Amino acid sequence: MYYDQYPYQNTYCDYFREQKNVSYMRLLHASPDAPHIDAYLNDKLIASNLAFKGFTQYLPVTAGTYNIKIFPTGKRDNPVINTRLNIKARSSFTVAVGGKLSNINLYIIPEVPPKAIPGKVFIRFAHLSPDTPNVDITLPDGTRLFKNVEFKEYTKYIAVDEGTYTLQARPSGSNKPLLHVPNIRLKPNRYYTIYAVGFTGGNPPLQALIALDGISYLKL
Repeated sequence: MYYDQYPYQNTYCDYFREQKNVSYMRLLHASPDAPHIDAYLNDKLIASNLAFKGFTQYLPVTAGTYNIKIFPTGKRDNPVINTRLNIKARSSFTVAVGGKLSNINLYIIPEVPPKAIPGKVFIRFAHLSPDTPNVDITLPDGTRLFKNVEFKEYTKYIAVDEGTYTLQARPSGSNKPLLHVPNIRLKPNRYYTIYAVGFTGGNPPLQALIALDGISYLKL
């Protein structure tokens, strides 16, 4: 399990906070059989030698349409991904590089906060394990938090109490866990995404990444 815990102040200058159309994006390497990657946005390097399960910090970007290219680290020809990325104003999102290397793709996971409830934690689930069936995310007693989530799908945020949780991923409708994730500490007034990555039937194995989302602290 991996905790993505960035500080509660953005590392970029206040200039970006004051601009009306600035958004924030981060990159996640979620392709289990892909090598380390470099990423370019309009031919500007934004991620270098990013390993599987690695996140970048949030990058401030203005609204618009961009070209994004993904290369194996150190390469500059024959990108494994070469596509357009449309960025809306005043948004925060994760760009996941996911799927098997033979079918690698980008998956955009926007952060759209529900109405705040003081003292509550908001969590959601994103399924990025290419060989794992549809899953339910449950508590150990079988209480379902998210139901029948398929590969490439992400859920809406739900509100839960702060505390330490154990979560399980089970094939939809089954009582047998594929993944057991203990000791997840969730703090109040924050937003988290729980990512399933890796392979159920191979290496690297199925595992969870618990990521603190930018809407917890970024000013949009």
